[in-house]
Amino acid sequence: MTAASAAGTATPQVSLVPARMDRLPWTRFHWSIVIGLGVSWILDGLEIQIVSAGGFEQTLHMTTSEVALTGTIYLIGQVVGALYFGRLTDKIGRKRLFILTLAIYLLASGLAGLSFSVWFLWIFRFIAGLGIGGEYTAINSAIDELIPSRYRGRVDIAVNGTYWGGAMIGATANLWLLDPNVISADWGWRIGFFIGPVLGLIIIYLRRHIPESPRWLMTHGKLAEAERTVDEIEAGVRREGVTLSEVPASKAMSIVEAPRLGFRTVSGIFLKKYPKRSFLGFSMMVTQSFLYNAIFFTYSLVLQNFYHISKADTSVYFFPFAVGNLLGPLILGPFFDTIGRRKMILGTYGFAGLVLAVSAALFQAGTLNATTHTIFWCVSFFFASAGASSAYLTVSEIFPLELRGQAISYFFAVSQAAGATAPAVFGVLIGDGTSRGPLTVGYFVGAGIMIAGGLIAWFCGVNAEGQSLEDVADPLSKAPAAEAS
Repeated sequence: MTAASAAGTATPQVSLVPARMDRLPWTRFHWSIVIGLGVSWILDGLEIQIVSAGGFEQTLHMTTSEVALTGTIYLIGQVVGALYFGRLTDKIGRKRLFILTLAIYLLASGLAGLSFSVWFLWIFRFIAGLGIGGEYTAINSAIDELIPSRYRGRVDIAVNGTYWGGAMIGATANLWLLDPNVISADWGWRIGFFIGPVLGLIIIYLRRHIPESPRWLMTHGKLAEAERTVDEIEAGVRREGVTLSEVPASKAMSIVEAPRLGFRTVSGIFLKKYPKRSFLGFSMMVTQSFLYNAIFFTYSLVLQNFYHISKADTSVYFFPFAVGNLLGPLILGPFFDTIGRRKMILGTYGFAGLVLAVSAALFQAGTLNATTHTIFWCVSFFFASAGASSAYLTVSEIFPLELRGQAISYFFAVSQAAGATAPAVFGVLIGDGTSRGPLTVGYFVGAGIMIAGGLIAWFCGVNAEGQSLEDVADPLSKAPAAEAS
């Protein structure tokens, strides 16, 4: 095995880096990856809850529409950040980006807590969104490339599901921060904006010790550095008393200089080389985003208009909903590595849709109350949450390594755009609560969309469980067989 750089030469260089990474047992190093990188979704869930409560409305003299627009501006920032930083994470590396994007979020969220006017708040909510959007691309890429193949599915799904842990932290904090009897109305929401940066400061310290992805280094002309990085990881594993087996030479991969990835090349890979996989990623991301936004952003209105629950009391019903969403990925995630991707995606998407359809029929019949309807939501989204997390896993593992960040960013942007229409559509269907028919139709449509997404995954999906990323999709820098020989 040679440690020479592959850059600037057409001569293939042989590497065992991917096989060495995939044969590692689970160790403290992998826990550091999960803790150091997985916080991104916790921060996002926290941010959404803090902002959605609108505690700044009174202090900044905002209208209801301006409060709603604040959330939209944050989501737009996420899309722009994902698209911009997605390309950068493929170009300059995972580590630089997951340090930079977290730093952007820390600064912007902290400054938003110091807002003295609406325009100041909006500027820094947009910038905070940029940071979190960039996190999605850099973190998913790094996790998939650093975690051994037999654990990749459960880890990625569990980490994505921790969004709901952050949402629960935010909702719990709001109970005190937005209570004027506990904290002044002018300060409670500001403290809420500081919670994320305080957590982030701890995490950014941990991230300093996480290495660059050896797979990224290997495919970007830095093979010697990639092998040194794996040497250091293996040395740490051996210090834990683990004996590592030798990797057979048959698992080596030949690397040449990757082609320049202009827009035409990238679009050709998505639309010509992998059209079926692109359709799979598009359908999975759009279907889960539509259902989540439709239910999550309107469940409070349903409770108020149809079950006459006060606005203040709707938050009580949020916690079991969030618990179901958090537990789904944690409990079901391992089965994506054992039972398999296609079977589990079909099962989670399909069962979520069926439960939602049953609840729609019972809702129309008038046999549900606020508690029983919430129970149905909890069961449906226990499965939907695991399915939604698997959508991010899917788009990050089925395309070549050199454009993994861009793949995540493009599908994330499309799903956000599609999902953004759902709250408006379901808001119209809810109306003033005098008729259940329109919303029932909406629920059936949402259920059908999820079931369709599961069926598409069954027919178009990839059996990526237990496989090396390089076996799921050949790197663009992999030498052709004839040349490698």
